Amino acid sequence: MTLLSRTKEIAKKRGMSMESLANKVGISKSGIYQWDKHEPKPSTIQKVADVLHVSTDYLLGRTDEMNPTTAENVKKADIDDDELLLSFQGKDITPEYRDAIIAILRTMPDRDKDGNII
Repeated sequence: MTLLSRTKEIAKKRGMSMESLANKVGISKSGIYQWDKHEPKPSTIQKVADVLHVSTDYLLGRTDEMNPTTAENVKKADIDDDELLLSFQGKDITPEYRDAIIAILRTMPDRDKDGNII
């Protein structure tokens, strides 16, 4: 499976059009369709992987696991992070829903790695 076909497949699973994907990444839709002829820059592949919530290795066909999880790549979320909760199942959430989710998260007690309230 090629980079283009994997990208199209996962975008479809996420309910995202190729045009929407291109806009979020900051490239042209026609540029994506050229990937069968010219491989994009690594930075572009990384941006696409980030938008689609998959690894670059998955997009490049190096693995069939979309999101390998290791201790090195797990990032702790911060509810004040602007990147938090921009989409759910590949679809953008409204600012109202985002604010409501953040309000709920702020009411939750902090917990340690064992789940104990701290």
